[in-house]
Amino acid sequence: MTKKLYLSNTDKKIAGVCGGIGEYLEIDSTLIRLAWVFLLIPTAFFGGIIAYFIAAAIIPKQPWE
Repeated sequence: MTKKLYLSNTDKKIAGVCGGIGEYLEIDSTLIRLAWVFLLIPTAFFGGIIAYFIAAAIIPKQPWE
C-alpha cells in the first residue's frame, strides 16, 4: 500500500495542512507547525501564508474510511 498526502480530518487547526503532513511523515504535527512558524519569519509572514493556502487548495481531502 502506498502512502498518500491528504489534509487531516482529525488533526487540524485551520485547514489540516500541518496535520496531514505530520500524518504522512509519521511525526507529531506540533513539530510541523513549529517548523512552519520558523519558516514564516524569513518570508515576513507573507510568503509562508500564501504557501499554506496554496497547499490547502492543492492537497486533497482525506476520503472517509
